[in-house]
Amino acid sequence: MIEARLLSADIDESPEAARSAEVDHASGLDDRQLLDSYSRAVVTVVERVGPAVVSIVAGRGSRKGAGAVGAGSGVIFTPDGYVLTNSHVVHEASDLGVTLTDGSALGATLVGSDPATDLAVIRAEGSGLPIAELGESASLRAGQLVVAIGNPLGFQSTVSAGVVSAIGRSLRSATGRLIENVIQTDVALNPGNSGGPLVDTRARVVGINTAIIAMAQGISFSVPIDTAKRVVSELLAHGRVRRAYLGIVGQTRPLDRLVARRHALSQAQAVEIMSVDPRGPAALAGLREGDLVVSLDDRPVRTVDDMHRLLVGGRLDDKLRIGVVRGDRRFEILAIPAEAQ
Repeated sequence: MIEARLLSADIDESPEAARSAEVDHASGLDDRQLLDSYSRAVVTVVERVGPAVVSIVAGRGSRKGAGAVGAGSGVIFTPDGYVLTNSHVVHEASDLGVTLTDGSALGATLVGSDPATDLAVIRAEGSGLPIAELGESASLRAGQLVVAIGNPLGFQSTVSAGVVSAIGRSLRSATGRLIENVIQTDVALNPGNSGGPLVDTRARVVGINTAIIAMAQGISFSVPIDTAKRVVSELLAHGRVRRAYLGIVGQTRPLDRLVARRHALSQAQAVEIMSVDPRGPAALAGLREGDLVVSLDDRPVRTVDDMHRLLVGGRLDDKLRIGVVRGDRRFEILAIPAEAQ
């Protein structure tokens, strides 16, 4: 009798229960439709972008110490074979080769590399190649669906999907410079994914996959495509990214409150010059060891990274106004930056 009561209690034949069941059934259909839409979105992205993703093998050629020095992924962005990838995949290589998704193997040459943003462009020896559209990363939002395509651990044309976890991250490159506005995702990445594209649901490349956090799960980083497009433009034009150079070594230091108040400065930090290259633009302009740099072209300078950021893509061979605090004085010095070598 107890079992019968329990069984009958589980079956509610009231109109309210029937309506509830209909809602649950409808909800189940909606869930399946959503999953189908999700699947179709990923499949469409893979079908459109996948053929433009290549496997890259970087080697040292036939000289002593020859062998592979890197392997990764890349994405073709012009029909005549220009490929965007990571600098750390190719920058030490003398021999490069790419393999398309159809198995075709092509030779390649390095066009230019920028370790400061971990980006590089190589050119595959081919024409009429499949390409991926470069999109925009500025409009990305946390929670947005993204797809990564690459060749992790040698497994070609591997697809993983996830969401944008955060935007506006900063990641320090091998040169010590900050890469700004880095995209953080929970997309599964592994060695070999480096240089492959991060793609939105419209099949547009929005980032270049570059790093993961060791021993972590679901924390991956991509260089934003807006940064990549600027770097690509410089690499195609000059084979390198030109950056302004002042010839100083500085460190971030707190700004004394009395000094800040005396000179009407809103910032709490500045960059103290620790040394000056006697042949550099800063020395020629009159900057000295011990000076505090508080602005560049009226934009506040709080940290060394601020200086790097403001000098990237800065005007070469054009006058730069440097706001300086020296002792009790605040003044501006005009310097003409040179190109960093």
